[in-house]
Amino acid sequence: MANSTPRAALSPENLGLLEAVARLGSMAAAAREVGMVPSALTYRIRQVEDALDVLLFDRSARRAVLTPAGAELLRSGQYLLNELDAVAQRVKRVATGWEPQLTIAADAIIARATLFELCEAFYAEGAPTRLKLRAETLSGTVEALQMGQADLALGVPSDLSLPEIQAAPLGPITFVYAVAPHHALASVSHSLCDEELREHRAVAVADSAQRGRGVTHNLLPGQDVLTVPTMQHKLEAQLRGLGSGFLPLPLAQPFIAAGRLVVKQVQRPDRTLRVAYAWRLPRTAGDTGRALRWWLDRLQSPQTRAALLSNHHQT
Repeated sequence: MANSTPRAALSPENLGLLEAVARLGSMAAAAREVGMVPSALTYRIRQVEDALDVLLFDRSARRAVLTPAGAELLRSGQYLLNELDAVAQRVKRVATGWEPQLTIAADAIIARATLFELCEAFYAEGAPTRLKLRAETLSGTVEALQMGQADLALGVPSDLSLPEIQAAPLGPITFVYAVAPHHALASVSHSLCDEELREHRAVAVADSAQRGRGVTHNLLPGQDVLTVPTMQHKLEAQLRGLGSGFLPLPLAQPFIAAGRLVVKQVQRPDRTLRVAYAWRLPRTAGDTGRALRWWLDRLQSPQTRAALLSNHHQT
């Protein structure tokens, strides 16, 4: 190890030797504990110091005392050793069929409260799978699934039909056209036509698709638009009177009841959409990972599906 690199010097074995010396306060005592002759252990310690170009022990004292650099190395080294142990355990558990990571793309209409409740229940299983949540909107939710950036997508169109992707109904969601009480349209008593809506700024959630131009809903040609990143931003913008537009009824209902939003009738068909959840099919039948199976099992519950579309305000 004469020309050892810092990475090679920071081997688990060398970190263990440093820990033994620091704990016992003596190179000789540490050598006895690990079954080495003192000269060999001292040589290994010096090689680590040479590779890092630092002194790890103050040799002027009767005991082997860590320098500040040595103390930091030991602190960080313990973290590295713990990580290595965790990785070993993780690999063992993943070998039982759990995926290393499961990525879930959730559309803007999905209730975050229920999504996080499901995450809590999943973690309670003690599974080794890491969860990754992606916030998507409109065609971006499907795109994440198509491009392999997500394993499960919540809130996709119910008529989704794509190769290697399976979909199942999530449920219906009703949208209402709402404005703040101080908005110019709030006092209008008749049903609003498109020409009247066009004169007022709309609030729209941006499509998160990375390819193509994405899609838009309910925007009229020539209409001023405030584009926001999430449904929560859209809600707040409309509460402030910055614009108008359709909102999911479960999200808007508490603010309608409190008088902070006013529902307006518009000359359009009822806005009830049916949405679905979708997942990538495994390459081999029966090869679905245990983490994805866990989520798909939970989505079999009608109560869970309904809550994902309605439970916007519980914590």
